[in-house]
Amino acid sequence: MGFGPELWCPQGHSALLRLQDGELRLLELMRKWMSQRAKSDREYAGMLHHIAPCGAGGCHLHAIPDSQSWWVLVSRTETLSQILRRHAEELAAGPLAKLSLLIRDKQQLRKAFSEQWQQLSQEYSRTTQQEMEKLKAQYRSLARDSAQAKRKYQEASKDKERDKAKEKYVRSLWKLYALHNQYVLAVQAAALHHQHHYQRVLPSLHQSLYSLQQEMVLVLKEILREYCSISSLVQEDMLAMHQEIASAIQAIDPATEYSSFIQSHQYESEVPPTVSFDESLLEDTENLVPGELQLNELTLESVQHCLTSVEEELVAATEAVSIKEQQTRELKAEICDEEQGRSPSERKLAELGVRDPLPALPLPEDRQSISSTVSQSHLPCSGSCRDGVLPSWWTAHASFQEQERSGASALETLKNHITGIFSPKYSLPPPVPLIPGVQKPLCQQVWYHGAIPRSEVQELLTCSGDFLVRESQGKQEYVLSVLWDGQPRHFIIQSVNNMFRLEGDSFPTIPLLIQHLLQSQQPITRKSGIILARAVPKDKWVLNHEDVLLGERIGRGNFGEVFSGRLRADNTPVAVKSCRETLPPELKAKFLQEARILKQYRHPNIVRLIGVCTQKQPIYIVMELVQGGDFLTFLRSEGPHLRVKELIKMTENAAAGMEYLESKHCIHRDLAARNCLVTERNTLKISDFGMSREEEDGIYASTGGMKQIPVKWTAPEALNYG
Repeated sequence: MGFGPELWCPQGHSALLRLQDGELRLLELMRKWMSQRAKSDREYAGMLHHIAPCGAGGCHLHAIPDSQSWWVLVSRTETLSQILRRHAEELAAGPLAKLSLLIRDKQQLRKAFSEQWQQLSQEYSRTTQQEMEKLKAQYRSLARDSAQAKRKYQEASKDKERDKAKEKYVRSLWKLYALHNQYVLAVQAAALHHQHHYQRVLPSLHQSLYSLQQEMVLVLKEILREYCSISSLVQEDMLAMHQEIASAIQAIDPATEYSSFIQSHQYESEVPPTVSFDESLLEDTENLVPGELQLNELTLESVQHCLTSVEEELVAATEAVSIKEQQTRELKAEICDEEQGRSPSERKLAELGVRDPLPALPLPEDRQSISSTVSQSHLPCSGSCRDGVLPSWWTAHASFQEQERSGASALETLKNHITGIFSPKYSLPPPVPLIPGVQKPLCQQVWYHGAIPRSEVQELLTCSGDFLVRESQGKQEYVLSVLWDGQPRHFIIQSVNNMFRLEGDSFPTIPLLIQHLLQSQQPITRKSGIILARAVPKDKWVLNHEDVLLGERIGRGNFGEVFSGRLRADNTPVAVKSCRETLPPELKAKFLQEARILKQYRHPNIVRLIGVCTQKQPIYIVMELVQGGDFLTFLRSEGPHLRVKELIKMTENAAAGMEYLESKHCIHRDLAARNCLVTERNTLKISDFGMSREEEDGIYASTGGMKQIPVKWTAPEALNYG
């Protein structure tokens, strides 16, 4: 049920506006009444509070036998005043405030509905009535002029007059034919507008109004229910009245709220007839067919111009609809997230799950340390121990204590302890299911290069049979580019009903089509005889944002935040550096400098670059994830437990990495412990090349000078080269 066709006419529109005005007056009355109720409750609570001391009397009343009951009555009266005052405050902050917001939303809805209906009606009237009448008048005038010119042409006797009359007749025919075509198109446009107006626009507008009205009725129901809950008192003489109020509120049903209104406004409204071609206009014309375009040498150019303008408008309208659909999908997703959202306490309980708590250690009460009480007689016997299986945390602890009792050396104990330090420090997103390469989306295929120009394609294709797939610039088409006989050839991949083909069989995806051509070694087309040989992969450093699955934030840098993550292609754990979108272009270029430097290096003691994501904002630099964290934090937390041999080994790792950088003519300039990372096996890796400089032609290049160099951690070469 909804506001159906019977309310599409102007009378129905007026009835809907009167309905909304009546609802607004009712809501204003409710707000005024609730405000008076809150004010009365506050005044009544104040009066009760002021009379409470009067009931205390004097101290001499304590000896009277009935005084205790009186003190209870007086104290409960004060309690009642506090309850009433609290109820008045809750009423003002809850139902009254929500009712004010509902009134504001109702007013905005009425205004928006009225303006939208007026706009739609004006557009419909202009298209189907005003423009039609104007074109009809012009059509009749030109038809008369054409008939008059024809008579003069036929009556002319002299050659000069006959040529002049002929020219005038041809000009009048050209104008008539052009206007005829314009009128035919206008009739078609009016018919489409009529169909769109009465089959889509008006039903959608009224259905949206009906849905919003129902939602507001539901909100009003909740407001009244909250008011009833706040104002309800527990006395028996008021219970019956409040039950009646609760029953009346419960009887509110948004689904049937407007049934009586709809039944009482069943107007006999007929949809006006659709616009058709007025054949009476053709009485004085020749060779013109109703409802058909007149295409000849006189009208060909104007029809082509009209077709071009219509195609441009269609493309613009399609893009606008796509944008609106995307915005609608995003809003629906946000609404779904809000509806499925849980409170922080609910999320914490969900994380804990329904498992039993861990068993407690059976220790004497605070008399011995944990290390002095571990023995066979004190093993936990609850939980998993009842089944003969000890908890993992207990097994690890007992193993550590057993090593101490067996006389293992302190160094070996520390060594075994350190090997257990590195549980993964950063949590990662859950692994994604791996799919075969041919089933991956087109954007994830190595031979898909996106929207690259033809000039770049010629540079990438080097051998006969080399191929790649790209997106045509300016058109929503995919092109297969192949080098054959020394010349690049470009084939548009045809798409019909979501099936892709070149000349032979059709396939549901482009990767399946390319796989078929590679495996079967069939020519792309019989005429060309071209056979695909080798796919040209795109730059291995270029990644799409969709290729990376982000996890939790693990740090913050000068340019933005750092996240853990995974590569969707193979679930490789990665660290993702993001660049803030608000940074100026020069700082973004400086951010990408680290990736440009790391592209050239591959060493076990240098953090490895995986790729960069620059297709859209924010820009990402994707690097290998080193789970141990930075070296400075590691030294502060685990330094006392490390042996000198292990510390020397880490120093050797740093020296090896720096030696490699020196061989590549690179100055790091910020070799601090915070910029070194530690792996699970205590291997040191150098990272953070944001301040590094490279040597070009034997000279170290510097663009920023010495102003921001951390002198404490920089290289000696920086003193000479900056």
